[in-house]
Amino acid sequence: MIEVKSIYKSFDDHLVLNNLNLTLEKGTIFGLIGINGAGKSTFLRLIMGILKPDQGDILVDGKSVLFHDDIRKNLFYLSDQPPFNHQMTFKDLADLYKVFYPFQDDTFINILAMFGLNTHQNLSQISKGMKRQGYIALAFASGAKYLLLDEVFDGLDPAARLKFKKLMISDEHKDKIIMVTSHSLRELEDICDSFGMIDEGHFSRFGDLSYELNKLKKYQIILNDMTSITSDKSLSKAVYHHQNGRILTLVIDSNHTLDEYIVSDKYHVVDELPISFEEYFMITQKGGKS
Repeated sequence: MIEVKSIYKSFDDHLVLNNLNLTLEKGTIFGLIGINGAGKSTFLRLIMGILKPDQGDILVDGKSVLFHDDIRKNLFYLSDQPPFNHQMTFKDLADLYKVFYPFQDDTFINILAMFGLNTHQNLSQISKGMKRQGYIALAFASGAKYLLLDEVFDGLDPAARLKFKKLMISDEHKDKIIMVTSHSLRELEDICDSFGMIDEGHFSRFGDLSYELNKLKKYQIILNDMTSITSDKSLSKAVYHHQNGRILTLVIDSNHTLDEYIVSDKYHVVDELPISFEEYFMITQKGGKS
C-alpha cells in the first residue's frame, strides 16, 4: 500500500503540491495526469524519496519513506529521461540495479526478447524507444512491488506500446501498484483503473476512471439550420458545448436529460457518443467553454 498524507512541496516561492493526499492498494494501475508543470514528476520523486516534502509524509507498507531507506527496494522510479552511460549494455545496467534490487534475470531477458532486444546491445547504438523498452524491462525485473513510471510511453512505437500494455495488465504483475504519467491519455484509458488529475497543486479530479467517464454524456446533434444557439441560457448549464455550423457537440451530466438543454424542434438528428479520457481531461480543464 502507498499512502500520501497531506504533502506540500515548493521550489523557492512556487508552491507545486498543495495538501496532496492519496491511498493506493495493491493491484492498482493509477494514471497521474495534468498539464506540463503541474507537479506530476515531482510527486513521483517524492514517493521514491528522491525529494523530501516541505510538510506531510509518505508511507509505503506502513513505513515512512523519509525515515526508512530499506523500503526503497520495493519502489522503482523510471524517469522520463533516465540517465545512462553510452558505453553500457543492457547487461551492465542489470548488474548495476542488482546492487539495489532483488533482480530477476529471467524476467529481464524475457521482456527484452518480447521487445526484440538482448542483453548485449550497447545503449549508444540504439534508438530512444529501444532504450525506453530496456528500462521497462529493468523496472519489471527489479522485483519492486511499486513501479513509478514517468512518461513511459514516450518514444514507443505502436507495436511496443501494445506489448507494454499487455505486460502491465498480465496476471504475473496483478499484485503490483503501477503509477503512470503520460501525455497520451488514450494509452492511460486502455490500462488504468483509477486516476488523479493534478491542478494547482491538488487533485482536482480523482477516482475510478470508468465511473468518472460514466458521469458524463456526450451528444452530437444536427441542428435544423446554421443559426447559433450557443448563447441559449439552457446550454450555459452544460458541462461543455460547441457549435460548428449545424453540428452541435454537447456534454452534459449523466443525471440530466437532453431535453433540459435543447428542445427537440431545434434539431433533426441526435447521436450519443462515448467520451474518451482525453476529452474528459480537456473538458474538465476548460469547463463548459465552447
